[in-house]
Amino acid sequence: MTTTETTVFETLESNVRGYCRSWPTVFATARGARLTDEDGKEYLDFFAGAGALNYGHNNPVLKRALIDYLVGDGLTHGLDMSTVAKRALLETMGELVFEPRGLDYKVQFPGPTGANAVEAALKLARKVTGRTTVLNFTNAFHGMSLGALSVTGNAAKRAGAGVPLVHAMPMPYDGYFGVADDLVWMRRALDDSSSGVDRPAAVIVETVQGEGGVNVARAEWLRQLATLCADRGILLIVDDVQMGCGRTGPFFSFEVAGITPDIVTLSKSIGGYGLPMALVLMKRELDQWTPGEHNGTFRGNNAAFVTAEAALRHYWSDDRLVAATLAKGERVRASLTALVDHFGGMSTRGRGLVHGLVFDDASQAAKVARVAFELGLLVETSGSDDEVVKLLPPLTITDDELTLGLDLLAQAVDSVRHGH
Repeated sequence: MTTTETTVFETLESNVRGYCRSWPTVFATARGARLTDEDGKEYLDFFAGAGALNYGHNNPVLKRALIDYLVGDGLTHGLDMSTVAKRALLETMGELVFEPRGLDYKVQFPGPTGANAVEAALKLARKVTGRTTVLNFTNAFHGMSLGALSVTGNAAKRAGAGVPLVHAMPMPYDGYFGVADDLVWMRRALDDSSSGVDRPAAVIVETVQGEGGVNVARAEWLRQLATLCADRGILLIVDDVQMGCGRTGPFFSFEVAGITPDIVTLSKSIGGYGLPMALVLMKRELDQWTPGEHNGTFRGNNAAFVTAEAALRHYWSDDRLVAATLAKGERVRASLTALVDHFGGMSTRGRGLVHGLVFDDASQAAKVARVAFELGLLVETSGSDDEVVKLLPPLTITDDELTLGLDLLAQAVDSVRHGH
């Protein structure tokens, strides 16, 4: 057994570091749903890179494709040049993602982060409509850059901007007021010339708010929102950065509602292997960019294109992953429901393989996450008061690993509830 050495992180790395404070160890290796620290202790991962590792750590299929590409001296950095890797990805996106769903999207490669994809989507919506305001929702999270922060709800994150965040206005998310139709105010505000709400360029929405506390929008609410936007000439942007690529079951999280957003943002697991990559999908008529109007040095991460294409080929040529994800999600739901019934003082919500355990006493969520870490399980908290323990296991997690992780979570809850 060695002593974990963290001095260099504490002396040289910025105070802004976060996850390492919640998980005070030094990780060395990872495979599938498991990480191992330098002392040899193993951890089960119910975090999955904040949703960037839907296919697990060092997925062997994706690793093989990446190694073969690098050994063959494939282009790594390509800006927006045409490359073999990009062509393969675009062709596969068309064949396996767009065509089966009847989508006529064009693909933009922005800088390789979710926030950059959101920035590009907001810019495009304003350019196309000539309007400036964007409507967002309570408890939304869309990224840490200025445009993304302007449509984010969390006060602490917004405060970090250091400047006024303008040209955006929050609306109540589904269930915010605990009533059946939270779009009443939005409709009234948009249609009343004296409401003070400018006609917006776009509405941006997450179908499941992950950072906001695993708030799940009903399919009917999403359909009503899409109709509301279409009837008023407002573009609908779905931020699928965390919930896309199968996290809720289908490839896109909005498929359950049967809607077709005008613009979709993807990042995190679209790269497959955890490599940085982001996409903006837009209806063909919205592609009104001029060359270079939105760019970025690392928008052409060809290594990520390779692993993204391999992930699409391997996991999205049929419906097996969707079925497995939904089945595993039901197991998670049943397990969390049993915890709620046994202990009380909690509730649960989620869809597919994103679930939250919501504590009436918000302070207990962080305690549970801390005990879970000590037991060898990685989970994070979310929600406006960090009252939710959020579960994001890899979609490829085995049944045995899922059972173990849920058992460890139950032990953590039991420990906190009994003051151990």
